[in-house]
Amino acid sequence: MPSQNKWKNWQAACTLDFYLCAMTKVILKKKIAQRIANGHPWIFANEVDRVEGGAPEPGAIVDVYYHDNKFCGRGYSNPKSQILVRLLTRKKEDINEQFFYNRILQAWQYRQRTGYTENCRLVFGEADDMPALIIDKFNDYFVIQTLALGIDNWKPAIMNALEKIFKPKGIYERNDVPVRELEGLPQQKGFLSAPFSPEIVINENGLKFHVDIENGQKTGYFLDQQDNRRAIQHIVKGADVLGAFTYTGTFEIHAAHYGAKSVLGLDISENAVNQANRNARLNNLDHICHFEAVNAFDVLKQWTKDGRQYDVVMLDPPAFTKSRENIQKAITGYKEINLRGMKLVKNGGFLVTSSCTNLVQPELFLQTIDMAAKDARKRIRQVTFQAQASDHPIIWGMDNTNYLKFLIVEVCDR
Repeated sequence: MPSQNKWKNWQAACTLDFYLCAMTKVILKKKIAQRIANGHPWIFANEVDRVEGGAPEPGAIVDVYYHDNKFCGRGYSNPKSQILVRLLTRKKEDINEQFFYNRILQAWQYRQRTGYTENCRLVFGEADDMPALIIDKFNDYFVIQTLALGIDNWKPAIMNALEKIFKPKGIYERNDVPVRELEGLPQQKGFLSAPFSPEIVINENGLKFHVDIENGQKTGYFLDQQDNRRAIQHIVKGADVLGAFTYTGTFEIHAAHYGAKSVLGLDISENAVNQANRNARLNNLDHICHFEAVNAFDVLKQWTKDGRQYDVVMLDPPAFTKSRENIQKAITGYKEINLRGMKLVKNGGFLVTSSCTNLVQPELFLQTIDMAAKDARKRIRQVTFQAQASDHPIIWGMDNTNYLKFLIVEVCDR
Protein backbone atom coordinates (compact mmCIF):
# COMPACT_ATOMS: atom_id res chain seq x y z
CA MET A 1 0.00 0.00 0.00
CA PRO A 2 1.32 3.51 -0.82
CA SER A 3 2.51 5.57 2.14
CA GLN A 4 0.41 8.44 3.47
CA ASN A 5 2.72 10.94 1.76
CA LYS A 6 2.24 9.21 -1.58
CA TRP A 7 -1.54 9.37 -1.11
CA LYS A 8 -1.30 13.11 -0.41
CA ASN A 9 1.06 13.79 -3.32
CA TRP A 10 -1.21 11.86 -5.68
CA GLN A 11 -4.23 13.73 -4.38
CA ALA A 12 -2.51 17.11 -4.83
CA ALA A 13 -1.62 16.28 -8.41
CA CYS A 14 -5.14 15.07 -9.13
CA THR A 15 -6.66 18.18 -7.58
CA LEU A 16 -4.53 20.49 -9.73
CA ASP A 17 -5.25 18.58 -12.93
CA PHE A 18 -8.99 18.43 -12.26
CA TYR A 19 -9.17 22.12 -11.32
CA LEU A 20 -7.59 23.10 -14.61
CA CYS A 21 -9.87 20.78 -16.54
CA ALA A 22 -12.91 22.36 -14.89
CA MET A 23 -12.58 25.13 -17.49
CA THR A 24 -13.88 22.65 -20.06
CA LYS A 25 -17.53 23.41 -20.83
CA VAL A 26 -20.02 20.77 -21.89
CA ILE A 27 -23.00 22.40 -23.59
CA LEU A 28 -26.27 20.45 -23.61
CA LYS A 29 -28.69 20.26 -26.49
CA LYS A 30 -31.84 22.34 -26.36
CA LYS A 31 -33.99 19.22 -26.16
CA ILE A 32 -32.78 17.08 -23.28
CA ALA A 33 -34.48 14.74 -20.87
CA GLN A 34 -36.36 16.63 -18.17
CA ARG A 35 -34.66 14.41 -15.59
CA ILE A 36 -31.47 16.51 -15.86
CA ALA A 37 -33.25 19.73 -14.94
CA ASN A 38 -35.06 17.81 -12.20
CA GLY A 39 -31.79 16.80 -10.58
CA HIS A 40 -30.65 13.53 -12.13
CA PRO A 41 -26.83 13.52 -12.34
CA TRP A 42 -26.37 11.41 -15.47
CA ILE A 43 -25.71 13.13 -18.79
CA PHE A 44 -25.51 10.84 -21.78
CA ALA A 45 -23.31 11.57 -24.76
CA ASN A 46 -26.32 11.98 -27.09
CA GLU A 47 -27.61 14.82 -24.89
CA VAL A 48 -24.51 16.95 -25.49
CA ASP A 49 -24.42 19.58 -28.24
CA ARG A 50 -20.73 20.50 -28.06
CA VAL A 51 -17.67 20.71 -25.83
CA GLU A 52 -15.78 23.99 -25.46
CA GLY A 53 -12.26 24.46 -24.12
CA GLY A 54 -10.74 21.29 -25.50
CA ALA A 55 -11.53 17.65 -24.96
CA PRO A 56 -11.14 16.77 -21.28
CA GLU A 57 -8.98 13.92 -20.09
CA PRO A 58 -11.01 10.84 -19.14
CA GLY A 59 -12.12 11.27 -15.55
CA ALA A 60 -11.55 15.02 -15.48
CA ILE A 61 -13.90 17.54 -13.89
CA VAL A 62 -15.99 19.58 -16.35
CA ASP A 63 -18.65 22.25 -16.14
CA VAL A 64 -22.02 21.55 -17.76
CA TYR A 65 -24.25 24.29 -19.18
CA TYR A 66 -27.73 24.28 -20.66
CA HIS A 67 -28.15 25.37 -24.29
CA ASP A 68 -28.88 28.96 -23.17
CA ASN A 69 -25.55 29.11 -21.29
CA LYS A 70 -27.11 28.74 -17.83
CA PHE A 71 -25.00 26.74 -15.42
CA CYS A 72 -26.22 23.15 -14.95
CA GLY A 73 -23.58 21.61 -12.71
CA ARG A 74 -20.05 20.31 -12.28
CA GLY A 75 -19.01 16.70 -12.49
CA TYR A 76 -16.58 14.19 -13.88
CA SER A 77 -16.51 13.04 -17.49
CA ASN A 78 -15.46 9.97 -19.42
CA PRO A 79 -15.75 9.85 -23.22
CA LYS A 80 -15.36 6.05 -23.06
CA SER A 81 -18.66 5.74 -21.21
CA GLN A 82 -22.22 6.12 -22.52
CA ILE A 83 -22.74 8.38 -19.51
CA LEU A 84 -20.47 11.20 -20.62
CA VAL A 85 -20.78 13.24 -17.41
CA ARG A 86 -21.89 12.39 -13.88
CA LEU A 87 -22.67 15.55 -11.95
CA LEU A 88 -21.29 15.94 -8.44
CA THR A 89 -22.78 19.34 -7.68
CA ARG A 90 -25.19 21.95 -9.04
CA LYS A 91 -23.01 24.71 -7.57
CA LYS A 92 -19.84 26.39 -8.82
CA GLU A 93 -17.78 24.91 -6.01
CA ASP A 94 -14.31 23.40 -6.05
CA ILE A 95 -14.12 19.65 -6.37
CA ASN A 96 -11.26 18.81 -4.06
CA GLU A 97 -10.36 16.74 -1.01
CA GLN A 98 -12.45 18.95 1.28
CA PHE A 99 -15.45 18.48 -1.02
CA PHE A 100 -15.39 14.70 -0.54
CA TYR A 101 -14.76 15.02 3.19
CA ASN A 102 -17.85 17.19 3.49
CA ARG A 103 -19.99 14.85 1.39
CA ILE A 104 -18.99 11.73 3.32
CA LEU A 105 -19.52 13.53 6.63
CA GLN A 106 -23.00 14.59 5.49
CA ALA A 107 -23.76 11.00 4.48
CA TRP A 108 -22.66 9.78 7.92
CA GLN A 109 -24.75 12.41 9.71
CA TYR A 110 -27.82 11.27 7.75
CA ARG A 111 -27.24 7.65 8.83
CA GLN A 112 -26.81 8.74 12.43
CA ARG A 113 -30.06 10.72 12.35
CA THR A 114 -31.97 7.79 10.85
CA GLY A 115 -30.56 5.19 13.24
CA TYR A 116 -28.01 3.35 11.07
CA THR A 117 -24.68 3.46 12.84
CA GLU A 118 -23.15 0.04 13.51
CA ASN A 119 -23.62 -1.51 10.06
CA CYS A 120 -24.90 0.55 7.16
CA ARG A 121 -24.45 1.67 3.60
CA LEU A 122 -22.54 4.83 4.34
CA VAL A 123 -22.56 6.10 0.75
CA PHE A 124 -25.20 5.06 -1.77
CA GLY A 125 -23.92 6.61 -4.99
CA GLU A 126 -26.30 9.04 -6.63
CA ALA A 127 -28.57 9.11 -3.55
CA ASP A 128 -25.70 10.73 -1.62
CA ASP A 129 -24.57 13.00 -4.49
CA MET A 130 -21.50 10.88 -5.14
CA PRO A 131 -22.31 8.96 -8.34
CA ALA A 132 -20.75 5.51 -8.74
CA LEU A 133 -19.39 5.43 -5.18
CA ILE A 134 -20.48 2.72 -2.74
CA ILE A 135 -19.19 2.52 0.82
CA ASP A 136 -20.46 -0.10 3.26
CA LYS A 137 -19.66 0.15 6.96
CA PHE A 138 -19.33 -3.07 8.96
CA ASN A 139 -18.55 -2.11 12.55
CA ASP A 140 -15.12 -0.45 12.24
CA TYR A 141 -14.37 -1.91 8.80
CA PHE A 142 -15.24 -0.35 5.46
CA VAL A 143 -15.70 -1.78 1.98
CA ILE A 144 -15.65 0.59 -0.98
CA GLN A 145 -16.51 0.37 -4.66
CA THR A 146 -15.54 3.07 -7.16
CA LEU A 147 -17.50 2.08 -10.26
CA ALA A 148 -16.58 4.92 -12.64
CA LEU A 149 -13.26 6.43 -13.67
CA GLY A 150 -14.10 9.90 -12.42
CA ILE A 151 -14.81 8.71 -8.87
CA ASP A 152 -11.95 6.19 -8.94
CA ASN A 153 -9.54 9.09 -9.44
CA TRP A 154 -10.69 10.51 -6.09
CA LYS A 155 -10.08 7.32 -4.13
CA PRO A 156 -7.22 8.93 -2.14
CA ALA A 157 -9.52 11.77 -1.04
CA ILE A 158 -12.21 9.26 -0.08
CA MET A 159 -9.67 7.25 1.92
CA ASN A 160 -8.49 10.34 3.75
CA ALA A 161 -12.06 11.32 4.61
CA LEU A 162 -12.77 7.87 6.08
CA GLU A 163 -9.58 8.04 8.12
CA LYS A 164 -10.43 11.47 9.53
CA ILE A 165 -14.07 10.75 10.33
CA PHE A 166 -13.90 7.14 11.55
CA LYS A 167 -10.31 6.07 12.29
CA PRO A 168 -11.26 2.67 10.80
CA LYS A 169 -9.67 -0.64 11.69
CA GLY A 170 -9.53 -1.52 8.01
CA ILE A 171 -10.63 -0.58 4.49
CA TYR A 172 -11.11 -3.07 1.67
CA GLU A 173 -11.71 -2.45 -2.04
CA ARG A 174 -14.28 -4.61 -3.86
CA ASN A 175 -13.86 -3.36 -7.39
CA ASP A 176 -14.07 -6.84 -8.90
CA VAL A 177 -17.19 -5.89 -10.86
CA PRO A 178 -17.62 -5.99 -14.67
CA VAL A 179 -19.24 -2.54 -14.87
CA ARG A 180 -15.82 -0.97 -14.30
CA GLU A 181 -14.65 -2.32 -17.64
CA LEU A 182 -17.24 -0.09 -19.37
CA GLU A 183 -15.27 2.82 -17.90
CA GLY A 184 -11.91 1.49 -19.08
CA LEU A 185 -11.06 0.37 -15.53
CA PRO A 186 -9.66 -3.00 -14.45
CA GLN A 187 -11.46 -5.31 -12.06
CA GLN A 188 -9.55 -5.50 -8.79
CA LYS A 189 -9.89 -6.07 -5.08
CA GLY A 190 -7.62 -5.81 -2.08
CA PHE A 191 -6.67 -3.92 1.04
CA LEU A 192 -6.58 -0.13 1.00
CA SER A 193 -5.33 -0.12 4.58
CA ALA A 194 -2.99 -2.34 6.53
CA PRO A 195 -4.12 -5.95 5.95
CA PHE A 196 -6.64 -7.44 8.35
CA SER A 197 -8.75 -10.60 8.52
CA PRO A 198 -11.49 -10.19 5.89
CA GLU A 199 -13.70 -12.60 7.85
CA ILE A 200 -15.56 -10.37 10.31
CA VAL A 201 -18.65 -10.83 12.48
CA ILE A 202 -21.43 -8.24 12.60
CA ASN A 203 -24.51 -7.79 14.79
CA GLU A 204 -27.97 -7.37 13.28
CA ASN A 205 -31.31 -7.41 15.07
CA GLY A 206 -29.83 -9.26 18.04
CA LEU A 207 -28.12 -11.88 15.87
CA LYS A 208 -24.54 -12.39 14.68
CA PHE A 209 -23.42 -13.06 11.13
CA HIS A 210 -20.13 -13.96 9.51
CA VAL A 211 -19.27 -11.54 6.70
CA ASP A 212 -16.64 -12.39 4.10
CA ILE A 213 -15.78 -8.99 2.67
CA GLU A 214 -13.11 -10.48 0.41
CA ASN A 215 -15.07 -13.17 -1.40
CA GLY A 216 -18.73 -12.64 -0.49
CA GLN A 217 -21.26 -11.33 -3.01
CA LYS A 218 -21.21 -7.57 -3.66
CA THR A 219 -19.45 -6.10 -0.61
CA GLY A 220 -19.91 -9.27 1.43
CA TYR A 221 -23.37 -8.79 2.95
CA PHE A 222 -26.78 -7.48 1.92
CA LEU A 223 -27.38 -4.60 4.30
CA ASP A 224 -30.37 -3.40 2.28
CA GLN A 225 -32.63 -6.12 3.75
CA GLN A 226 -31.82 -5.49 7.42
CA ASP A 227 -35.17 -3.82 8.17
CA ASN A 228 -37.12 -6.30 6.06
CA ARG A 229 -35.67 -9.21 7.99
CA ARG A 230 -37.41 -7.85 11.09
CA ALA A 231 -40.71 -7.70 9.21
CA ILE A 232 -41.12 -11.50 9.30
CA GLN A 233 -41.04 -11.80 13.10
CA HIS A 234 -44.78 -12.29 13.66
CA ILE A 235 -45.66 -14.54 10.72
CA VAL A 236 -42.96 -17.17 11.43
CA LYS A 237 -43.84 -17.98 15.06
CA GLY A 238 -44.38 -21.74 15.34
CA ALA A 239 -44.10 -22.11 11.56
CA ASP A 240 -42.42 -24.58 9.24
CA VAL A 241 -40.42 -22.29 6.96
CA LEU A 242 -38.84 -22.82 3.56
CA GLY A 243 -36.34 -20.29 2.21
CA ALA A 244 -35.00 -20.29 -1.34
CA PHE A 245 -32.02 -18.34 -2.71
CA THR A 246 -30.85 -17.98 0.88
CA TYR A 247 -27.25 -16.91 0.26
CA THR A 248 -25.78 -16.93 3.80
CA GLY A 249 -29.09 -17.60 5.53
CA THR A 250 -29.93 -14.24 7.05
CA PHE A 251 -33.71 -14.41 6.56
CA GLU A 252 -33.84 -18.04 7.65
CA ILE A 253 -31.81 -17.45 10.82
CA HIS A 254 -34.04 -14.50 11.66
CA ALA A 255 -37.04 -16.81 11.22
CA ALA A 256 -35.56 -19.31 13.68
CA HIS A 257 -34.73 -16.49 16.10
CA TYR A 258 -38.31 -15.23 15.90
CA GLY A 259 -39.77 -18.59 16.87
CA ALA A 260 -40.08 -20.77 13.75
CA LYS A 261 -40.52 -24.48 14.45
CA SER A 262 -38.30 -25.58 11.56
CA VAL A 263 -36.38 -23.75 8.83
CA LEU A 264 -34.93 -25.17 5.62
CA GLY A 265 -32.83 -22.93 3.38
CA LEU A 266 -31.82 -23.64 -0.21
CA ASP A 267 -29.06 -22.11 -2.32
CA ILE A 268 -27.11 -23.27 -5.34
CA SER A 269 -23.76 -22.14 -3.89
CA GLU A 270 -21.91 -24.65 -1.69
CA ASN A 271 -19.86 -21.82 -0.18
CA ALA A 272 -22.98 -19.82 0.68
CA VAL A 273 -24.63 -22.88 2.25
CA ASN A 274 -21.52 -23.61 4.33
CA GLN A 275 -21.51 -20.04 5.60
CA ALA A 276 -25.26 -20.18 6.27
CA ASN A 277 -24.80 -23.28 8.41
CA ARG A 278 -21.91 -21.54 10.19
CA ASN A 279 -24.19 -18.57 10.88
CA ALA A 280 -26.84 -20.91 12.31
CA ARG A 281 -24.26 -22.44 14.64
CA LEU A 282 -22.95 -18.99 15.59
CA ASN A 283 -26.43 -18.13 16.89
CA ASN A 284 -27.10 -21.56 18.45
CA LEU A 285 -29.97 -22.07 16.03
CA ASP A 286 -28.58 -25.03 14.06
CA HIS A 287 -31.12 -27.33 15.78
CA ILE A 288 -33.86 -25.36 13.95
CA CYS A 289 -32.09 -24.13 10.80
CA HIS A 290 -30.65 -26.35 8.10
CA PHE A 291 -29.29 -25.37 4.68
CA GLU A 292 -28.81 -27.44 1.52
CA ALA A 293 -26.95 -26.72 -1.72
CA VAL A 294 -29.46 -27.34 -4.52
CA ASN A 295 -30.85 -25.55 -7.56
CA ALA A 296 -33.83 -23.73 -6.07
CA PHE A 297 -35.59 -23.37 -9.44
CA ASP A 298 -35.62 -27.14 -9.92
CA VAL A 299 -36.51 -27.92 -6.32
CA LEU A 300 -39.45 -25.51 -6.16
CA LYS A 301 -40.88 -27.10 -9.28
CA GLN A 302 -40.38 -30.67 -8.10
CA TRP A 303 -41.65 -30.10 -4.57
CA THR A 304 -44.78 -28.46 -5.96
CA LYS A 305 -45.44 -31.69 -7.87
CA ASP A 306 -44.69 -33.69 -4.73
CA GLY A 307 -47.30 -31.74 -2.80
CA ARG A 308 -45.00 -30.41 -0.10
CA GLN A 309 -46.45 -27.64 2.08
CA TYR A 310 -44.99 -24.99 4.39
CA ASP A 311 -46.47 -22.33 6.65
CA VAL A 312 -44.12 -19.69 5.23
CA VAL A 313 -42.13 -19.66 2.01
CA MET A 314 -39.43 -17.00 1.53
CA LEU A 315 -37.91 -16.12 -1.86
CA ASP A 316 -34.93 -13.75 -2.17
CA PRO A 317 -33.44 -14.35 -5.62
CA PRO A 318 -30.55 -12.42 -7.19
CA ALA A 319 -31.21 -9.79 -9.85
CA PHE A 320 -32.57 -11.48 -12.96
CA THR A 321 -31.37 -8.88 -15.46
CA LYS A 322 -29.37 -5.66 -15.75
CA SER A 323 -30.42 -5.13 -19.36
CA ARG A 324 -33.65 -3.55 -20.60
CA GLU A 325 -33.68 -6.04 -23.45
CA ASN A 326 -34.16 -8.89 -20.98
CA ILE A 327 -36.88 -7.40 -18.78
CA GLN A 328 -39.52 -9.77 -20.13
CA LYS A 329 -37.35 -12.78 -19.28
CA ALA A 330 -36.91 -11.39 -15.77
CA ILE A 331 -40.67 -10.97 -15.38
CA THR A 332 -41.20 -14.54 -16.54
CA GLY A 333 -38.65 -15.75 -14.00
CA TYR A 334 -40.24 -13.84 -11.12
CA LYS A 335 -43.67 -15.05 -12.06
CA GLU A 336 -42.50 -18.66 -12.22
CA ILE A 337 -40.74 -18.80 -8.84
CA ASN A 338 -43.54 -16.94 -7.07
CA LEU A 339 -46.18 -19.21 -8.60
CA ARG A 340 -44.21 -22.21 -7.33
CA GLY A 341 -43.72 -20.56 -3.97
CA MET A 342 -47.45 -19.89 -3.54
CA LYS A 343 -48.29 -23.49 -4.35
CA LEU A 344 -45.95 -24.60 -1.56
CA VAL A 345 -47.71 -22.40 0.99
CA LYS A 346 -50.39 -23.97 3.16
CA ASN A 347 -53.84 -22.40 2.97
CA GLY A 348 -53.66 -19.23 5.06
CA GLY A 349 -49.86 -19.23 5.16
CA PHE A 350 -47.50 -16.53 3.97
CA LEU A 351 -45.24 -15.83 1.01
CA VAL A 352 -42.26 -13.54 1.59
CA THR A 353 -40.77 -12.42 -1.71
CA SER A 354 -38.20 -9.92 -2.93
CA SER A 355 -36.77 -8.49 -6.13
CA CYS A 356 -33.56 -6.48 -6.37
CA THR A 357 -33.79 -6.09 -10.15
CA ASN A 358 -33.52 -2.34 -10.64
CA LEU A 359 -35.27 -2.35 -14.02
CA VAL A 360 -38.35 -4.06 -12.59
CA GLN A 361 -40.09 -1.14 -10.91
CA PRO A 362 -42.43 -1.65 -7.90
CA GLU A 363 -45.71 -1.48 -9.85
CA LEU A 364 -44.49 -4.03 -12.38
CA PHE A 365 -43.29 -6.33 -9.60
CA LEU A 366 -46.69 -6.24 -7.91
CA GLN A 367 -48.41 -6.92 -11.22
CA THR A 368 -46.16 -9.95 -11.69
CA ILE A 369 -47.04 -11.32 -8.24
CA ASP A 370 -50.72 -10.78 -9.03
CA MET A 371 -50.38 -12.74 -12.29
CA ALA A 372 -48.60 -15.55 -10.44
CA ALA A 373 -51.43 -15.71 -7.88
CA LYS A 374 -54.07 -15.92 -10.60
CA ASP A 375 -52.22 -18.72 -12.38
CA ALA A 376 -51.69 -20.55 -9.10
CA ARG A 377 -55.42 -20.14 -8.33
CA LYS A 378 -54.63 -18.42 -5.06
CA ARG A 379 -56.10 -15.38 -3.36
CA ILE A 380 -53.46 -13.13 -1.84
CA ARG A 381 -53.72 -10.40 0.76
CA GLN A 382 -50.91 -7.89 1.20
CA VAL A 383 -49.36 -7.78 4.65
CA THR A 384 -46.57 -5.33 3.89
CA PHE A 385 -44.75 -3.90 0.89
CA GLN A 386 -41.44 -2.18 1.52
CA ALA A 387 -38.29 -1.00 -0.20
CA GLN A 388 -34.70 -1.23 1.00
CA ALA A 389 -33.55 0.03 4.40
CA SER A 390 -33.31 3.79 4.78
CA ASP A 391 -29.52 3.81 4.75
CA HIS A 392 -30.09 3.21 1.02
CA PRO A 393 -32.17 6.39 0.50
CA ILE A 394 -34.53 6.73 -2.45
CA ILE A 395 -34.40 9.86 -4.58
CA TRP A 396 -37.62 10.50 -6.49
CA GLY A 397 -36.88 10.64 -10.20
CA MET A 398 -33.81 8.37 -9.90
CA ASP A 399 -35.19 4.91 -10.57
CA ASN A 400 -31.86 3.24 -9.86
CA THR A 401 -32.15 4.30 -6.20
CA ASN A 402 -35.57 2.64 -5.84
CA TYR A 403 -34.50 -0.90 -6.66
CA LEU A 404 -35.52 -3.30 -3.88
CA LYS A 405 -39.05 -4.62 -3.58
CA PHE A 406 -40.00 -6.63 -0.47
CA LEU A 407 -43.48 -8.12 -0.19
CA ILE A 408 -45.32 -10.30 2.33
CA VAL A 409 -48.68 -11.69 1.31
CA GLU A 410 -51.12 -14.08 2.94
CA VAL A 411 -51.89 -16.93 0.53
CA CYS A 412 -55.30 -18.62 0.54
CA ASP A 413 -57.01 -21.14 -1.68
CA ARG A 414 -59.67 -19.76 -3.98
